[in-house]
Amino acid sequence: MKYRVPALFAAMLFSSMPLATPVAAKTSASAQSVVDELLAADRGFSASGAKLNIADAIAAMLADDAIMPTPQGSFADGKAAIVAALRANPANANATARWEPVRGGVSADGLHGFTYGFMTISEPGKPDRRAKYLSYWIRNAKGWQVAGYKRAGSAAGDVKTELRSAALPPHMVAPTKSDKKIEAHRASLAAAEKAFSDRSKIVGIGPAFVENGSPDAMNMGSSADFTFSNTAIGAAVGTGFTGPSVIHWAGDHKVLVASSGDLGVTFGTIYRDRPPAEGPASFPFFTIWRRAAPDQAWRYVAE
Repeated sequence: MKYRVPALFAAMLFSSMPLATPVAAKTSASAQSVVDELLAADRGFSASGAKLNIADAIAAMLADDAIMPTPQGSFADGKAAIVAALRANPANANATARWEPVRGGVSADGLHGFTYGFMTISEPGKPDRRAKYLSYWIRNAKGWQVAGYKRAGSAAGDVKTELRSAALPPHMVAPTKSDKKIEAHRASLAAAEKAFSDRSKIVGIGPAFVENGSPDAMNMGSSADFTFSNTAIGAAVGTGFTGPSVIHWAGDHKVLVASSGDLGVTFGTIYRDRPPAEGPASFPFFTIWRRAAPDQAWRYVAE
């Protein structure tokens, strides 16, 4: 959540799946077939990396310029930095992981997407532990690769692992190579993130989450399962807080957006307005956003 409880972030993997069909040939495919392909890729990475060390496996799945928030309150930028951050955690030395997505979504140009789900982490001689993960994907000549990733713990309790309905565009479109159009989409998404923060100063953190989220939004939260829907997320993040928000944020680290202008991700830092008595004064976030069309309002869909 924007008033996110700082969480540990780590791990996924890459598979030896065949390269994706060139995007130009996929523009006539249904949106469902594209998201099915992405979900299959996510599952394939889990299957092929189930016996690999987490740090070794993640190196293979990531795009060269991937981004991951770290427990130290910063971003690991690039594959090498992410692997170094994972190796710095002794718990990863002998750990393996397997996971299953519970939802996916794709952009109208078929080039961007997201998945999230549950991960089981195993270490010799220790009980398995569960985590939640969120991945932002971009498809290129190598196939689907992760451009943004984070993980949070999943507390003891029941979770729903059934596959949820995908987040799909109304129709597929041909990708655009217009830098001007893509930059306009990127600027509009950065502005939406900033406006979200500004709005929280007026109506409060909880109401701002309700206003700026989609009905099918997901927040990773700190409980066993994900928190679903903008209203439930607003209630959760607003608990114990009244009046204007005491934090502010912006997508000031990086913003990625599909050429179709309907799916994107913001990476930035959340700042507390006053130094806290305990805990960090700032911490990183990334939020995935959707809109039905470039002339519609952005709404967060996963964070």
